Amino acid sequence: MEKELPKIDLPEEWVIGTDISKELLGLYTNYPVRLKCEIFVLCMGGQAEASVNLNHVTVRENDVITLTPGTIFQIHGLEGDLKIYFLGFSSQYMGHSDQTRSMLETILFTLGRPVISLRPEGARMLEEYLCFLINLYERLPEKMRPEITPNLFADIHKGISILYKSRSDGKLSVTKGEQLCRSFTQLVLLHYGKIRNVSWYAEKLGITHAYLCSTVKQVMGRTCGDIISDMVIMDAKSQLKSTHLSIQDISDSLHFANMSFFGKYFKRYVGMSPLEYRNKG
Repeated sequence: MEKELPKIDLPEEWVIGTDISKELLGLYTNYPVRLKCEIFVLCMGGQAEASVNLNHVTVRENDVITLTPGTIFQIHGLEGDLKIYFLGFSSQYMGHSDQTRSMLETILFTLGRPVISLRPEGARMLEEYLCFLINLYERLPEKMRPEITPNLFADIHKGISILYKSRSDGKLSVTKGEQLCRSFTQLVLLHYGKIRNVSWYAEKLGITHAYLCSTVKQVMGRTCGDIISDMVIMDAKSQLKSTHLSIQDISDSLHFANMSFFGKYFKRYVGMSPLEYRNKG
C-alpha cells in the first residue's frame, strides 16, 4: 500500500493508494470512526461487511463505495484476498474548496446507498484510471500535487454522479417518500449533534411531525428517534474510543445539558456508562 489511511483525516490535499491490507482495515473493527475527509473506494477482490452511517453494507468485487465527510463507519468482517483502491480528499482542501456544489450533489446521490456495483468491464476501466493516478501521484513532486487537485476533485465528483445516475438497476428517480427520508437523514447528519427534537426536523422540512414519523417508519422501517439516536451514539462511541477528550468535553460537543444527562442517554442505548464503554477492551 502506498499510504496508510489515517483514522480521521488525510495528510495531503489528495492521497491515492492500493492494496489496503486486512490488518489495516482490522483497526476499524473495534469501534466506529468518523471521517473528516472524503474517500472513494474501488474493491477488485475480497469482501467486506461494514456499517456506513445507518447502513449495513457488503462490499464485493467490482463495487465502488463513497465515504463522504462526516461519515461514521465501522468494519464488521473481512473475507478473501482483498484488493482495494482508494482516492481521498482532505478536510483541509474541502474546507477551502469553491466546488461545494459538486460535493453536495455527490452526498445527495450516495445518501442511503453508499455502495454501487459496476459491470466487470466498467470496474476494470476505473481500475486503470486509478492506476494512472497512482503513477501520477508517485512521480509528481509533492509541491506540485496541489496544482491538479481542483480538476481532479471536479472530475471525480462528476464521475461518481454519473455512475449513480446510470447505476445498473436503472432507477433514476426516487419516490416522494424516499426523497423525504433522504432529506430527513441529510438534515440529521448535519444537526444531530445539536438537535434531537423530531418536531424541529419536521418544521425544517415543511411537514407535520406525524407525517414525517409515519413516512420514515414506512420507508426505512425505523423511527425518526431511532435514526437520530443512532447517529448521536455512533459519534459518542467514536469520540470515546478514538480521542482523549474528557467525557465532559464529549457531552458538551454533542450539546447535552450536562454530563449526567449524557451518561443516562448513552447507557439507555448502549447498556453501560460512557466511562465503562471507554475502558472496555
